[in-house]
Amino acid sequence: MDIKWPVTGKTVKYNFEISSMALAPDGVPRPMTVVNGQYPGPTIFADWGDMIEVTVTNKLTSNGTGIHWHGFRQLGTNDMDGVGGITECPIPTGGSKTYLFKATQYGTSWYHSHYSVQYGDGLLGPIIINGPASANYDLDLGAMPFTDWFHTPIFEVNHGALHANAPPTADNLLVNGTMTSASGGNYSVTTLAPGKTHRLRFINTGINNWNHVSLDGHPMTVIAADFVPIVPYTTNSLSISVGQRYDVIINANQTVGNYWLRVGTGGGKCDGPNKNMDNVKAIFRYEGAPDAQPDSVATQPLPQGCFDETNIIPFVGTQVPRDMPEQMTLSFAAASPATGNLVRWLVDGSAMMVDFDRPTLQQISKNNGTFNRTENVIQVGESAKFQYWVIQQSQTNLAKLPHSIHLHGHDFYVLDQAENATWSGDLTRLKTDNPIRRDTATLPASGYLVLAFESDNPGVWLMHCHVPFHISAGFGVQFAERSSEIVYTIGKAKLDVVRKQCDVWSTFQKKEFPNGFTQGDSLLRRG
Repeated sequence: MDIKWPVTGKTVKYNFEISSMALAPDGVPRPMTVVNGQYPGPTIFADWGDMIEVTVTNKLTSNGTGIHWHGFRQLGTNDMDGVGGITECPIPTGGSKTYLFKATQYGTSWYHSHYSVQYGDGLLGPIIINGPASANYDLDLGAMPFTDWFHTPIFEVNHGALHANAPPTADNLLVNGTMTSASGGNYSVTTLAPGKTHRLRFINTGINNWNHVSLDGHPMTVIAADFVPIVPYTTNSLSISVGQRYDVIINANQTVGNYWLRVGTGGGKCDGPNKNMDNVKAIFRYEGAPDAQPDSVATQPLPQGCFDETNIIPFVGTQVPRDMPEQMTLSFAAASPATGNLVRWLVDGSAMMVDFDRPTLQQISKNNGTFNRTENVIQVGESAKFQYWVIQQSQTNLAKLPHSIHLHGHDFYVLDQAENATWSGDLTRLKTDNPIRRDTATLPASGYLVLAFESDNPGVWLMHCHVPFHISAGFGVQFAERSSEIVYTIGKAKLDVVRKQCDVWSTFQKKEFPNGFTQGDSLLRRG
């Protein structure tokens, strides 16, 4: 691994136009919300150390929007994190915002809307940051995103999910933005050069399905998990939860021909059901092979279940102190249908509900240290100390599901996790010698997840379940990290831009909805 990778410091610039249009990724036409008229959106390419500048213009007719840059630390640029109600007010119809931040990490990630469940309608795309790798390869095939797919617009699906005690059923699962169905569609095709090694970047950009992935006759060498280079290991399949990424190397050393990439789900018992779960595939075609569907045989059956990979050893090791503080538990539970048959996910008894009119970052910039209980703000005041959190899921809740936990502004260390269990406080269970480090990990069903992160990044950072239906129903908290330093770290001039953006959003609301909004889900105010 070449740690002397050149850091260029140049600025790469992109223009994103967010609009609604009818597309048919699996042969079924439906309205989608997309970037620059395409799905997935254009890939952002940059080198490690570059500045990334993206101007986002909202061409939607009524909804706000905003873009989150998944997994990016946003060191010193908390105002660029793109989370409505937390770091910004949404971009209104006809408005625009320029995001500018530094690529302090390298590898594979993605961008997506953080305006409620909007990204489930297609507002997302890959990000590739060039940098050193922990193993050599010849060719880079780029990103391959996966997502479970609904033929009904996602806001309608979410409305039903908020009033039901079971996950909705997806119609399909898209591979690289396409799939077949009874109505048509196509398989994604990837070309391999015989005798060459290829880097491929898997991203679960999904909604409510874990992904299990394998390539017939071709073991995969895994070299990165999320934005973290790891000691390479070889496997026949990978389990990828929503928001996770894996970089793999595939050796094209088999007979020239066509091979199936097979993609499965958790099985519908730990994640959402999927009508096409037994038939999701893509074609890997060697140069010189006929233009035909593969007749390859699976190396082994795909596993099912909702779990994380465990063979992850960060290439650059870290020792995490074992002296954990006494109070560190967040208790997550699903509420049973209550008033109006509305389902909420509770964090220490509170379902998260933010206000797009008064984002947390703006409140802090006004020296307002008092927050509503439902904003689920947790103060983290220590500087550059390890913060330890036990995320315990109730074993008595009505929906015993795993959750894909994502933290903004940080990598975190996975110290322990277990299904159908209660954290006992036994510190000897903790993996503190170079533990798994990443930004998204699975909270097992009716179990717990023990995490640690360093308080080295002043800002307001969301930690949430990345299943959109769950964060929509309140499954999240926000860490106000070193609040007294946030204004100085970001700068008053940039915080003035946040305030002006909120003024524009407020004007838009009053014009479009003179009778006021009906409060929607946890991260949406929608008429």
